[in-house]
Amino acid sequence: MPTVPSEGWGVLHLFFHFRRAMLEDPVHAAGDFIQRVKELDGREDYQVIPFSVLGQKADLGLMLLGPDLDVLDAFATELVNTPLGAGLAPAASYVSLTEGSEYTSTRDDERARLIDAEGMAADSSELEDALKAFDERMATYTQHRLYPDLPRKKVIGFYPMSKKREVGANWFALPFEERKAIMAGHAKVGRSYRGRVLQLITGSTGLDDWEWGVTLFTDDPATLKEIVYEMRFDEASATYADFGPFVTGLVMEPEQLVRRLGLQG
Repeated sequence: MPTVPSEGWGVLHLFFHFRRAMLEDPVHAAGDFIQRVKELDGREDYQVIPFSVLGQKADLGLMLLGPDLDVLDAFATELVNTPLGAGLAPAASYVSLTEGSEYTSTRDDERARLIDAEGMAADSSELEDALKAFDERMATYTQHRLYPDLPRKKVIGFYPMSKKREVGANWFALPFEERKAIMAGHAKVGRSYRGRVLQLITGSTGLDDWEWGVTLFTDDPATLKEIVYEMRFDEASATYADFGPFVTGLVMEPEQLVRRLGLQG
């Protein structure tokens, strides 16, 4: 039965250890896996991003996105029962939904900025044209946040995070306007990496152990270290953020991934 969120898409991050010796027919297992990944990835609005995990937290990972949680769950469940499944041992998983941000600038925010900072007249056509351009940018931004078409970069990084609820550092006790101002500074740092890092923040409050999942895509692994390090000096991270485990992987087509696992597909 379809289970479609009222807003956004479902996102599953799946991590596995792999034991080749457990497979009866490695070649068949590889071919079946490739076919399954391509079938789901080829469906409209669904994406599968396979990757080889660096280090020993896991051997491989899959990031699944799509509108119907039932479809994502069926893929993940059936994978265990495929020929490759005999060699897969779950290492970790994460459940989240794509979402917009409550701290995004509004039309009124932009109007005030254009008047106060840019000196535009309140009743000018120049202001109206600028606001129309703002509306178009925000519509595109919201579309990318809720229904992303993720790039095939070389490197993927993932970590969960939450906001602190401690005495003296309780994010949820702050007034909304103060939180919004803090997040505006945080977003400014992120924008400085535009073109180098694509960041997808997905919501998991009430769905998994942390409040958000952060997935980063880049062609240069050094930028993962740089962006996280720089953001930790920002107040949103330095004072109010808790981070879970970090996982880094090399994004691959499924044919390349099964070869990396020692299979022939």
